[in-house]
Amino acid sequence: MAAKILVVDDDPNVQRLLQYTLKQEGYDVVVASDGAEGFRLWGAEEPDLILLDVMLPKLDGYQVATKIRTEEGSASHVPIIMLTAEREVEQKVRGLRAGADDYLIKPFHPAELLARIKSLLARFAPKDALLARPPLGRVLAFYGAKGGVGTTTIAINAAIALHRELGRKVCLVDGNLQFGDHRVFLDLGLDRKSIVDVVTAPSIDVDLVRQVVVKHDSGIDLLLAPPSPETAELVRPDHLPFIADQLRTLYDYTIIDIDKRLDDVNLGVFEAAETIFVVMTADLSCLKNVRLILETIEHLGYPAGKVELVLNRSNAFTGISVKNAEGALKRTIEHQVVNEYRGAISALNSGAPFMFTKADSSLGGSLLQFARSVDKPQPAAVTAATR
Repeated sequence: MAAKILVVDDDPNVQRLLQYTLKQEGYDVVVASDGAEGFRLWGAEEPDLILLDVMLPKLDGYQVATKIRTEEGSASHVPIIMLTAEREVEQKVRGLRAGADDYLIKPFHPAELLARIKSLLARFAPKDALLARPPLGRVLAFYGAKGGVGTTTIAINAAIALHRELGRKVCLVDGNLQFGDHRVFLDLGLDRKSIVDVVTAPSIDVDLVRQVVVKHDSGIDLLLAPPSPETAELVRPDHLPFIADQLRTLYDYTIIDIDKRLDDVNLGVFEAAETIFVVMTADLSCLKNVRLILETIEHLGYPAGKVELVLNRSNAFTGISVKNAEGALKRTIEHQVVNEYRGAISALNSGAPFMFTKADSSLGGSLLQFARSVDKPQPAAVTAATR
């Protein structure tokens, strides 16, 4: 269900701008033109968040915020973002004392407004909603059925979507140890620390991992692949599962992007992961590989629910429909990501993932839908089988 946002502002131009921006993001919007109406609608509509202008007729923003905080008591808390043209610290402090959780100075960029809204909605989510969400510490593996199907692109952008759009704490691990691409796709230099700094330390613990992970501008943390192919040999098969155990204590999600080899390193990641997302495209060679992968995973004794298929470029014409692909594999394809090749390639070449810079694109919307499906609670039996 979409979050409901109450906009309290007496300027019709600001009302129209905020309505357009918020509805584009999928929010329900209720509008009030004065403070008294805003206070009434707070009680009648029960919004999930309030955008509250300071200078209002009848009741100003400070009075509205104070009345809401007095009425709601300690049982509930609706986040309030105060909108003000005043840059003086005193005005900001007054708003915070009245009960505002955040403030924005007009004029502001829509992207900043949306980021603050998402942050507050995640922070003040109802307890029952939090209980319905997955527990801390899920480890997910992203595995490509063959090269070039977009596994790394999906892993990177799914990580960013989980963090920026759904408020989850995420660490992305580049498990393509010899030829990892995360440095390139995220515009990071060879001077950044990598998994080599973890595995060559005298002992591996949570504090060491904290020191080695790299913070990306999107807000996710990264554990990068070795800076050169020869140093990849320093990573033993038992290292990644052990590191994943450390990361699960720090993050809601640890996403491990691995290459297509079925070697001891990747099989160790399979063992550690709660879910293996096999990324594929609808072509014959890829379908052949997916069938072999599914057979291998079945022989390893994993439950069927541990593997989920992700059809990338699902709307691209290949001569093989989704229905035909499912018939050939004799199973359902759980997820589909649309084809927007030009946008994806442009994002890769610029080192700016599309979920970070163009989340409102059709590709971004498709990835967000995928992230939301990932963020649903998993059956207890599947989770228990992988612990």
